[in-house]
Amino acid sequence: MTQLSRLISILTLLKSKRVLTATELSDKFAVSIRTVYRDIQKLIEAGVPVVTLEGRGYTLMDGYTVAPVQFTEKEANALITAQHLVSKSNDSSFVIDFEEALTKIKSVFRSSVLEKSEMLNKKIYVFGQQKENISSNALSEIQLAATNFNYIEINYRKADDPNISFRKVEPYMLLYSDNKWILMAWCHLRKDYRAFRIDRIQHFKVLPEKFQDRKFDPKAYYRANPYDHKQGS
Repeated sequence: MTQLSRLISILTLLKSKRVLTATELSDKFAVSIRTVYRDIQKLIEAGVPVVTLEGRGYTLMDGYTVAPVQFTEKEANALITAQHLVSKSNDSSFVIDFEEALTKIKSVFRSSVLEKSEMLNKKIYVFGQQKENISSNALSEIQLAATNFNYIEINYRKADDPNISFRKVEPYMLLYSDNKWILMAWCHLRKDYRAFRIDRIQHFKVLPEKFQDRKFDPKAYYRANPYDHKQGS
């Protein structure tokens, strides 16, 4: 990879990620840390407002924009394929948000790439048998709550239980398994982490109140509880 190509790739990564370390960039492009430092300096000299966050890495100044990225045909095809897979999701909010995002992305496709992507769209079919009638419309709002540290109040119904329980939870992680979205959260009723299937949430409300991050470590949790998902209990 030439230096110019690498600089463009670094700029693209900085636009797509909030913070990148020199080590991450070094590993990504198989160059030395010193080369990364030189590349970052080149970008700064070219007028790109790269900000160094002490002890964390590099980011771009808020509000900085660059010209639209040109997608290759293979990259466009990957997005079209993802669209078909996402369309089978059981959460309607996720499907709608993805469709709207993809519409914006497709607006920067070159005409030739757009034409080919529309052709591919008609050549892909995704088959799948759903054993349960599961659906939800909460994923997008729960994602926002998880990244903004907002409490959520939920009315939850466990499997084979007609009763609905009220919970106040701190959303930490979203898992996808067997065509089901699962929320890992700290439950204030049980004073412990619990797993909640999103399609079993009967009603939810994202609260403006913020919680303090408990630094949930999924690897440590599942090492300690390899067979105990404590789903909604």
